[in-house]
Amino acid sequence: MPDTVVGIDLGTTFSAVAYLGASGAELIPNALGETLTPSVVGIDESGRLLVGAAARELRVTRPERTASLFKRYMGSDWTTVLAGTKFTPEELSSRVLSSLKADAEAHLRRPVEAAVITVPAYFNDRQRNSTIAAGRIAGLRVDRIINEPTAAALAYGFHESGESKTLLVFDLGGGTFDVSIVDLFEGTIEVRSSAGESQLGGEDFTRAMAARLLERVGLVYEQAEHGSPKLVSRLLQQCELAKRKLARVTTVVVQIPDRNGELTEGGAGHTISRAEFDSWTSHLLARVDGPVRRALGDAKLTRSDIQEVILVGGATRMPAVFQRVAEILGQPPHRRLNPDEVVALGAAVQAGLCARAEAVNDLVVTDVAPFTLGVEITKTFGREMRDGYFQPILDRNTTLPASRVSRFGTMHANQTQITINIYQGESRRTQDNLFIGSFDVKNIPRGPVGQSVDIRFTYDLNGVLEVDATVVATQATTTHVVTRYAQGLTPDQIAAAVAAMAKLKTHPRDEQVHRYLIRRAERVFVELDAVGRDNLTALLDAFEAALSQQDPTAISMHSDALLEFLNYHDPHAGEDDDVA
Repeated sequence: MPDTVVGIDLGTTFSAVAYLGASGAELIPNALGETLTPSVVGIDESGRLLVGAAARELRVTRPERTASLFKRYMGSDWTTVLAGTKFTPEELSSRVLSSLKADAEAHLRRPVEAAVITVPAYFNDRQRNSTIAAGRIAGLRVDRIINEPTAAALAYGFHESGESKTLLVFDLGGGTFDVSIVDLFEGTIEVRSSAGESQLGGEDFTRAMAARLLERVGLVYEQAEHGSPKLVSRLLQQCELAKRKLARVTTVVVQIPDRNGELTEGGAGHTISRAEFDSWTSHLLARVDGPVRRALGDAKLTRSDIQEVILVGGATRMPAVFQRVAEILGQPPHRRLNPDEVVALGAAVQAGLCARAEAVNDLVVTDVAPFTLGVEITKTFGREMRDGYFQPILDRNTTLPASRVSRFGTMHANQTQITINIYQGESRRTQDNLFIGSFDVKNIPRGPVGQSVDIRFTYDLNGVLEVDATVVATQATTTHVVTRYAQGLTPDQIAAAVAAMAKLKTHPRDEQVHRYLIRRAERVFVELDAVGRDNLTALLDAFEAALSQQDPTAISMHSDALLEFLNYHDPHAGEDDDVA
């Protein structure tokens, strides 16, 4: 019998598992008969490990014994201690995955060996590898990591396989936000672009409500969270219920618990209107606009090219979200499939593809790289050499799997070794991107400046990166699979960096107008396609070279050219910019 492969939506607040059966993709209920399992882990007073609904209940009364929202920390060195035991995000996620695996085995009555696990489209390489690690800890072979919006599109494409259309998938879950543009045609699901935020979701709206209610009684959320954790945990529970009710009614009443987390019988309640809640969270909702524009721009489409907008994730049930999406895209969105379940259903379809199930024999799926990948380079401005610049090799939203190569040259005569620093991100400077690995290329033949080295990036469907560096003269190749990650700066390193900056002499590039122009250009750089980035890079290089030479005439000429470009591509900038 072939291995049993299931699809798992490992969510920030809820998770689900599904499989592809004879009648299509089906959700698997947990031991409580529910299809959604809370992504909460706890240890009770007797030392038993709790996962799911039991742990969520424990979180209200004993928050110090539970952990939630740990998906947001995947790939970081964050840890938490529960009842004297330290846990990493991967270990906590593995407990949720183990619970889902047990539910699937009980339901299917056979061992489950492998899984397809979903991640936010905007998860970086570090976070994806951490998700694979969590699956392995749980005893699962991870056959594929698939982006959540892609999984949702896969579910819709499987259920509506006869249609050809361009979809925009708007996925606002409990803790993350993604948007993807997908073409459905002739049994093919082709992702054209993805964008999003890994730190935006329904939980942020809940916490915003709690923070405003605490203000009414003279408390600050962050201080209350540390000083009265039971109060905050109970209030968050009340606010989550209130948020859900406000999707159906226009006013709710929330009682603020006492410092022990108790709700007093007959205690005073605080009335919240839907309009008031919307005003409290408008700053959060505004953050969805940028990723939508970026996804459209990368796909080279306008909103009129989108034939249907699909809502995914429980947070899309908020009326303000529905209205905002309709305003941005000029059409009402749809959710014909349950937004809480659709990602797991799509993961099950992908699991069927991995297992070569007959039901999906004619289905073809492509996905894209969520981030640009590249290396750090040094640029020359006159006689000055300046490092810390990012040179993309594989652009974001490149269809996967992909392999791209670029040629680079040595910076010094008789240079025999180079260090290749690998970064992931969209900014022009490496300091604003994510460092994901480094390796040395040695035995470069001595010679003049410019000895050639070809650097190739190969990126697979799981988002795992392999980098090859080939010395052109000798054809010797060094291969590096990204497995090591940089840690954050220590306080001493930060203090040293601040001290070093303070010693820099005043320079024209430090003048406010020039700093603003460069800052604005680097923001716009993220929004552009590959051609636009190349054009902006040339303009920025010329402007920075003029600043290095301190030539007023050249500075004026190149700043005018840069400003003209920015005004064309970013016509409404400046209204709310904070120049610091």
